[in-house]
Amino acid sequence: MFSSLAEPSLPGRGAARLAAAALASALAVAGVMTGAAPAAAQDGARGQGGATATIGGLKTHGTAVIHGEDGDQQVPAGLFEMSVEGGGMLQTYCVDIQNPTQKDAKYQETPWSGTSLGTNKDAGRVRWILANSYPQVNDLAALAKKAGVRGGLTEEEAAAGTQVAIWRYSDDTDVEAVDPQAERLADYLEKNARGLLEPAPSLALDPPAVSGHPGERIGPVTVHTNAGGATVTPPVDATTNGAIRIVDKKGEPVARVTDGAQIFFDVPEDAEAGTAELSVQASTTVPVGRAFASESRSQTQILAGSSESTVAATATATWAAEGAIPALSAQKNCAEGTLDITALNNGDEPFTFELLDTEYTIAPGETRTVPVPLPEDRPYDFTIRGPAGFEQRFTGVLDCRTQSAALADTTHPLSEPAPTPPVTAPTHNPDLAETGSSDATPLIGGTAIGLVVIGGAVLLFVRRRNES
Repeated sequence: MFSSLAEPSLPGRGAARLAAAALASALAVAGVMTGAAPAAAQDGARGQGGATATIGGLKTHGTAVIHGEDGDQQVPAGLFEMSVEGGGMLQTYCVDIQNPTQKDAKYQETPWSGTSLGTNKDAGRVRWILANSYPQVNDLAALAKKAGVRGGLTEEEAAAGTQVAIWRYSDDTDVEAVDPQAERLADYLEKNARGLLEPAPSLALDPPAVSGHPGERIGPVTVHTNAGGATVTPPVDATTNGAIRIVDKKGEPVARVTDGAQIFFDVPEDAEAGTAELSVQASTTVPVGRAFASESRSQTQILAGSSESTVAATATATWAAEGAIPALSAQKNCAEGTLDITALNNGDEPFTFELLDTEYTIAPGETRTVPVPLPEDRPYDFTIRGPAGFEQRFTGVLDCRTQSAALADTTHPLSEPAPTPPVTAPTHNPDLAETGSSDATPLIGGTAIGLVVIGGAVLLFVRRRNES
């Protein structure tokens, strides 16, 4: 069964509008930033944790009509299903009407701040609609009565009406359901929606990266989860440099944790400089309203229902006897159009690196967030290197705007084929007819294809400078 959501009473939070990034245009010309070598740890954004799922397609839906300057365009509207890695099923609606859904795309549970919801002042209203409509309200007779829909609602009508109401707030789009019953439901939901807070993650570790000296407990890493308990798996190479243990604040070994627990890496005093990763896994229902984003630029989804599902998160530790001891993690910041890299240094020497022609020095004991301006919808891939072979690779795509916001003056009719995606996007699949807004919709970034030809690829090396 899919979970229900008790309606919170807290007001929604506003979100800042997307700010222009100083170097975004330069990176857009480049198209891709590529690291020089494989990294010891990959993509600090993984520390977000939560559910990872594969989209299976549009399952329960009706039809909607988008009214635009180029005329009326029909699109399917309704519920998707996703299969969770490790077990479980999710139901989602999309919050990016003009962007296509890539077949079998992988999705990761993501904070609103890393999606278009992070810059949408009405994101909380979308969550209210989810909490007060199908499938959270599965008594369709009661839902129809509350919405003033005579004759009742079918599942298809309820799904279509709910999706249409969501699109009106998520995409600021003039859209209506074709079926009159679904349209009445959409109008009711739109009129009554009010702001709710973003739900907490199903599982996250904070911070996702720590550092310190061998012979001490490195951390703490705090567990945040709605699960009753979670299993801790120590580093797979825990015996490489001696018996690396995962312990609590008293130094006792930890195999299972609950919400709020603090855990540490216990590294032997004679361990050589290195890095290790732990994982935490749980089975729980993912909170309704959590966003799901894909690195393949498949349209962003928002959770409408969850079965008991597997969720996971990882954290890394770096240690050395002397010198700089960096730890890096990253999170997408759609309000600023940046990838925010958090760097901490628990060593006894400064950690210095160069990023986009700017040199940063993290003093011993200091933690600093470095915002990296990135272009919309373009893949990034770069590596920061440090002492003793330390490497941290960051890869992904910054997908912060809906199609209407990104290409307001250059959108294509939905009946036209989508432009070929630039650089590394997945091959377009002509068989995806039931994919939210139809796979005949345009991909964000199509206007940047010419810039790729002009600029080609940029190789960005972020290196640790040797100190004399």
